[in-house]
Amino acid sequence: MTTPASSDWTSRARVAAALSHREPDRVPYDLGGTILTGIHQRAYRRLRSHLGLPEVEMEFDDPVQQLGRVHDDVKQRLAVDVYGINPSKPRGISRPARREDGYDKITDEWGIEWWMPVEGGFYYDMRRHPLEHIDTVAGLAKFRFPDPLDPGRYEGMAARADELMNRRQLAYVLGRNAPGIWEIAIWMRGFENFFCDMIERPAFAAALMDIICEIKMKYWARALELLGPNVMVISEADDLASQDRLLCSPAMYRRLIKPRHTRLFTFIKKRAQVPVKIFYHSCGAVAPLIPDLIESGIDILNPVQVSAAGMDTKELKQRFGQDLTFWGGGVDTQRVLPRGTPQEVRDEVRRRLDDLAPGGGFIFTTVHNIQADVPPENIVAMWEALREYGVYR
Repeated sequence: MTTPASSDWTSRARVAAALSHREPDRVPYDLGGTILTGIHQRAYRRLRSHLGLPEVEMEFDDPVQQLGRVHDDVKQRLAVDVYGINPSKPRGISRPARREDGYDKITDEWGIEWWMPVEGGFYYDMRRHPLEHIDTVAGLAKFRFPDPLDPGRYEGMAARADELMNRRQLAYVLGRNAPGIWEIAIWMRGFENFFCDMIERPAFAAALMDIICEIKMKYWARALELLGPNVMVISEADDLASQDRLLCSPAMYRRLIKPRHTRLFTFIKKRAQVPVKIFYHSCGAVAPLIPDLIESGIDILNPVQVSAAGMDTKELKQRFGQDLTFWGGGVDTQRVLPRGTPQEVRDEVRRRLDDLAPGGGFIFTTVHNIQADVPPENIVAMWEALREYGVYR
């Protein structure tokens, strides 16, 4: 493939080169391309003001996380390379939000109820799980799961993909219809229940994940059919780890979860009309499972949670840099970005670029969404350091 001159690099070409483990003109930058690489609406409002941009009516990429939709004026000002296309809500099933007992409350299409304090709330927390009292396969058969083929999900996606990739030459991530196979099962049953299911009722746990996997495959088949060749990256996600350890043993992951990951990722690649990269998200100390995730079919790991156990950027690049693109890990979002000085932010960005950028295979973004308490000065310091040190020479 011919390498473009430095002035000819488009965002689409820049991201494609990084995904192919080649060095483009500079490290690609993602802000708001996924609901895992976005910005809290409070931080977003302050950033817009700091950049001298006008106030806008807030739209949300994810109401639960209170992620503000990053507008084109911000993306252009900050030379963002990655956009996002997510499915819309299905028609006719939205349940109105309500305010009760000091909380704003919403129920999603899976029946999970979320509450956010009216005073001082930053985001919604899960409070009720629709399968909490259902623990048999027969019970699952009676439950009404979401319809993945509802046409409302797909409105405008194909036109938007064509606009971004072909007319504007921008990269984008195609979003999923729900959290990951394991994660949505946990959310529907409740954490304690489902962890016990995996030990005491493994057939039930497998049946629930199989239903979710089937729903996901129907969604991806339709989305990939509609978008045709205009797809580069698709997004899937679970959280498999905490700050210092996995949330289940490697043996249990391999027995119950990995076969369903492999089934889903294989299906997606077979149904895609062009080669696509699978972006897979898991926070935390996920390093022991990275070889399994690669075997299951992922191409991109998001993020590198640099503050978690075993997630050293230099070591991970050395071990897995030939097989994976690292998407995220550009700056720590637990301490440095919210509470560090601008110089500490710059130093952190330079270190992560030194570790992860060589040879391509790196898309720069924060470890996770920029939270409400991050000052705009630190976001700008991060961006300035990326522009200074993220250039390939």
